[in-house]
Amino acid sequence: MDDVAAAIADPVRRDILVMLRDKRLAAGQIAERFAISRPAVSRHLRVLRDSGLVRDTLVGRRRLYELDTSRFAGLIEWLDQFTATNWERRLDALETEVHRTRRERRQRGRTDHRQEKTA
Repeated sequence: MDDVAAAIADPVRRDILVMLRDKRLAAGQIAERFAISRPAVSRHLRVLRDSGLVRDTLVGRRRLYELDTSRFAGLIEWLDQFTATNWERRLDALETEVHRTRRERRQRGRTDHRQEKTA
């Protein structure tokens, strides 16, 4: 998990991951989208490859990169401990509000029903 977190810490690498989300791209296609040098992009790709977030395939003289999302599982699991409790609290609050609203409606219904009988 640490190598994945370190790999996604850099904004250039995060941008590369987004680029690779939908399709494979050659190293040159990735490099041309950045204002940094091709060797710098190559170093970023190496970090992503070493962390297991991307894999590369040599096709002729071109190296194609593609995303490997399986390495995100451990990080997602770890991050979930911070987000799940927040959602649980929100859902608990929603459940409380639903019960309160139902109770108020039932009480109003009884009051309305009693008023109809006396009229």
